[in-house]
Amino acid sequence: MFSARLVNDPFGDPAVFLDMRYRREALLFDLGDIRALPPRMILKVDRIFVTHTHMDHFIGFDHLLRVCLGRDKHLFLYGPPGFIDNVEGKLRAYTWNLVENYENDFRLWVSEIRPGRMETAVFSCRQAFRPAPPGPAEAFDGTVVERDAYRVDAVFLDHKVPCLAFRLEEKRRVNVRKNALAEMGLPGGAWINALKDSIHRNEPDESEFRVWWRGEGRRTIERFFPLGELRERVTKITPGQKFVYVSDVIDSPGNAGRIVEFARGADVLFVEACFLDEDRGRAEEKYHLTAGQAGRLARLAGVKRFVLFHHSPKYRGEEKRFEEEAMRAFLEERGTGDRGQGSG
Repeated sequence: MFSARLVNDPFGDPAVFLDMRYRREALLFDLGDIRALPPRMILKVDRIFVTHTHMDHFIGFDHLLRVCLGRDKHLFLYGPPGFIDNVEGKLRAYTWNLVENYENDFRLWVSEIRPGRMETAVFSCRQAFRPAPPGPAEAFDGTVVERDAYRVDAVFLDHKVPCLAFRLEEKRRVNVRKNALAEMGLPGGAWINALKDSIHRNEPDESEFRVWWRGEGRRTIERFFPLGELRERVTKITPGQKFVYVSDVIDSPGNAGRIVEFARGADVLFVEACFLDEDRGRAEEKYHLTAGQAGRLARLAGVKRFVLFHHSPKYRGEEKRFEEEAMRAFLEERGTGDRGQGSG
């Protein structure tokens, strides 16, 4: 189960923090100014997905580096063509003559996504962040990351430079029935996440699963069950959520078609809205969306909810106008029963 939120207000730099609840794992989509995130939340992040490296989408890299440096931390970053050079340029701006003495080895796995292939370079703190020779390029078929519980896909859009949109899909949602746990005399604990991981990996029903907890005097108590029994008795499995992130694109036919298909049926769409419709000409010049265009794309994609962000500072204080304009476009050709959906 995850929750996603903007790091900054809609006028601030783009960045969405996606928290994997009950796990020591989080994702970032874009890397604008992230100083609003407490260090403990930044240190929970292990994967970062960058649409493109315009300053307002990538300036947070330096703060990220500062928080993680000196820790035994591994980070995976993904971005568009030229991304490896962009990261290396950031790292080469600093002097690293003392880092070989650090006890912990902070490492960055930096993947550059190109049509049809993905290349990865590794930067290690103990090696003064000199990139290791890249391995062979992997085939890229649209999937960036495949994990037990979720998958992240990407599609190329046009912002006068290649710009990525990202989609995270939970493969399934595994919920625990607390009443069933009580009936079986089983307390909650770390074993719950281990159970969910086993189910996500489709391990055989007959495989033995260990349930453990601390009893009196911190004595470890354990019981063993067939995995299938626990899956049937204490869990409820439902379809997973779908999250989509789109930023910095012009409302061209090509972009619009790809966005609608990519975001179809999403539970939540984070979509930029830099301008209002009255400034549509300016939006086209800058290769950005208006609020009305964002609402229309959300409607055509059939998303359940959308969140606007990346407003131009010229409109500060006029947030409601963005919401109203986007909602009018979203509700066009819809009945009043749909008014519970939309921005926010």
